[in-house]
Amino acid sequence: MHNNSKSESYAAAGVDITAGYRAVELMKSHIARTRNEGCLDDVGGFGGCFGLPVAGMEEPVLVSGTDGCGTKVKMAILMDKHDTIGIDAVAMCVNDIICCGARPLFFLDYIACGKNIPEKIASIVGGVAEGCVQSGAALIGGETAEHPGLMPEEDYDLAGFAVGIVDKKKILDNTKMAAGDVVIGLPSTGIHSNGFSLVRKVFNIDANPASLYEPCEKLGGKSIAETVLTPTRIYVKSILALLEKVEVKGISHITGGGFYENIPRSIPDGLCAKINKSAVRVLPIFDLIAECGNIPERDMFNTYNMGVGMSVVVKKEDVDTALSILRAHGDDAYVIGEIVANADEKIILE
Repeated sequence: MHNNSKSESYAAAGVDITAGYRAVELMKSHIARTRNEGCLDDVGGFGGCFGLPVAGMEEPVLVSGTDGCGTKVKMAILMDKHDTIGIDAVAMCVNDIICCGARPLFFLDYIACGKNIPEKIASIVGGVAEGCVQSGAALIGGETAEHPGLMPEEDYDLAGFAVGIVDKKKILDNTKMAAGDVVIGLPSTGIHSNGFSLVRKVFNIDANPASLYEPCEKLGGKSIAETVLTPTRIYVKSILALLEKVEVKGISHITGGGFYENIPRSIPDGLCAKINKSAVRVLPIFDLIAECGNIPERDMFNTYNMGVGMSVVVKKEDVDTALSILRAHGDDAYVIGEIVANADEKIILE
């Protein structure tokens, strides 16, 4: 295939189109792992076809989300480790659309690189495929674009796009939230995919990349590199299980902007999430960032997830059931606060 598709002139300008074909061949086994009931064709056409599973739905609604991994990609490049950053790309999209109650259907990725090294691209897509498997989404297409002159040969960027589906009557509606409801936190795996510009500054990583690999006592002997590149947790399957059994009043994916920006997005006017800071199980990496960078506590909670990657609001009488379901699906969830009446603020941390 593509035996006649080769341009010596284009290659001399820095773009090897045959490398793209090689990368696609290498990634096909990864893509095959993600196929689900909606897949209609193989990757390689001009568009990815997907049959919508609408059986049993009265008014199916598509929910979409797109995002990237920010400068966490820079960390992957520095460490020459590319097999997990794709999980982050998927997580950032599917964790958003699950906040509406939507089940992810499919995902597409976009990789821009200075030079297409097929093995590296396939490794990145392998991570994307793993994220899709974790969320139940099919990887039905994508694009790899070689950009010589726009970025160094070793650099790349990664973004993604996800589509999910939910019955209109089951779209999460925070108008049912009330004072006395309880806020549950789902633990993060670490920094996830936000705030890495500050991470790089605090640890002086760009000037001293060797510091990444030194064992750190405060991180339990792990290096900063190993800790910060931990993939973003994907919460889709645990949240879907929760939605089947419990009335969920609101969900927040805690990404850039931390607690102060993200939790209020699921809180209606007149109510406020009162978060107990002492209840939050802050991960050691955040303590280290705050200490090394002399970062005020409010700035930390306004930048990072601090150990809570997602929050859900349920009725007080449903707390035990909700915790049991979430824990059964691998999320050691716990109560971090409550909903109170407040006309002026949507979140208070105390």
